[in-house]
Amino acid sequence: MTSSDTATQPDSAIEQHSIDYVPAAERHGKVWHQGPFWFTGNFVLPTMVAGFVGAAMGLSVWYSVLAIVLGVCVGTFFMAFHANQGPRMGLPQMIQSRAQFGSRGSAVPFAATVFVYVGFLVFDTVLAAQGLGLWLPDGKLFWYPLLIALSIVIAVVGHDLLHFVQRWLTYLLVVVFAVLTVVAVVHFGSHATPAHVPAATAGWNLTAFLVQFSLAAGYNISYAVYVSDYTRYLPAKVPARGLIGAVYSGAAFSAVWLMSLGAILASHLPDPDPILALRDVGDLLFPGFGVIAVMASVLALVSIMGVNAYGAMLTGASALDGFRGVRPTVRLRVVGLVVVGLVSLVVALLIPDDYIGSFNNFVLMMLYFLVPWTAVNLVDFYLVRRGKYAIAEVLKPDGIYGRWAWRGVTAYVVGFVAMIPFFSTSFYAGPVADALGGADFSFVVGLIVSGVLYLLFSRTLDHEAEAEARVVSEVELEGSVR
Repeated sequence: MTSSDTATQPDSAIEQHSIDYVPAAERHGKVWHQGPFWFTGNFVLPTMVAGFVGAAMGLSVWYSVLAIVLGVCVGTFFMAFHANQGPRMGLPQMIQSRAQFGSRGSAVPFAATVFVYVGFLVFDTVLAAQGLGLWLPDGKLFWYPLLIALSIVIAVVGHDLLHFVQRWLTYLLVVVFAVLTVVAVVHFGSHATPAHVPAATAGWNLTAFLVQFSLAAGYNISYAVYVSDYTRYLPAKVPARGLIGAVYSGAAFSAVWLMSLGAILASHLPDPDPILALRDVGDLLFPGFGVIAVMASVLALVSIMGVNAYGAMLTGASALDGFRGVRPTVRLRVVGLVVVGLVSLVVALLIPDDYIGSFNNFVLMMLYFLVPWTAVNLVDFYLVRRGKYAIAEVLKPDGIYGRWAWRGVTAYVVGFVAMIPFFSTSFYAGPVADALGGADFSFVVGLIVSGVLYLLFSRTLDHEAEAEARVVSEVELEGSVR
């Protein structure tokens, strides 16, 4: 399967590519666009919810913020380094995994990734509908299908529209939330805290600090599966340092800001609801500003819903292609997106009302499944193959990378198993997590074990054979796009 399977129409408003290679003639975009894209992508209400945890466990505001800053900085490091893969390979993020896992061996990380995309799409739908319910008639059966349908339309148009919407929403979000943050800091800093809210008894709590740190790190690591989807259209020779820096700064800044705001709200409001908390704090400035803040958040949620639907479609198509070859046409994209939308709608309608508790478990579960993958993928790209792949062979389910690549699969499975004693969720806590009072450092174990094992296993790779395949691949790709 190569780009010759698709009738390329660069002038069409609707994106023509899906899981196929983006040829040099169609590369476009600017490196700095990645900054606002990832700022808005991370500036959504689930990010703020991730900042509630430390305060809810008895951690003071400033210790919560410290844990958030450290966790986000660590997690974004792994996420941002995937950015360089997109322009070098011209492929979506997850299909690149075939080089490490094989076309069928990659089924497990693919399934975990679809779980992440659909999960975020569901939580975003629930929050956006609640926000609209503040000033419009409430009703899941009306808003859920409408919001999901709108996100699917955005995703059908594709890559360029997603970049455009995310970039311009950045300006609106910065203005609205800068005002809201100042109001929150001034108000809560100048008023005595009632005894029944967390800040009245908060202080240093090691367990809470570690939990907030790992949740913040895991939240941004989860974006690793998205990155190349939105850098693959950039020219192949863009500076790696500038690209990684743009992604890192956008994703880290928005996460630190919004999680920290969440920590402030959770410290001064009992059992905060993200929508109602934004409205109430915003209305402290003047009645109605709270609704403006919520509506800005709803727009950001709809945009990231499009991003999640787009990623789920790409990953699902990649998984299907490993078992039954598919042609990467516009029709495939549309059908895939409709399926993603329908699945997300069903899950959203079935999710329990206590979605905040469900969300925290969801973040941890996706962390468990994605950490071994990101370790293997990054070690392969930066240390083993050093960015050199036979792209045409990656696109072939039975190419030189095979259907089952034992090195990646084994490193992934062993890394995942090594993490289990460190798991800490509401339904299971491993012995090490119990000893640490519930703190979850499984992501550190997974990164080290999977990464080191894959590096050791890769010492027996036949680099000469792959170099020959790269030469043939380049000729094949160039011929297919003429």
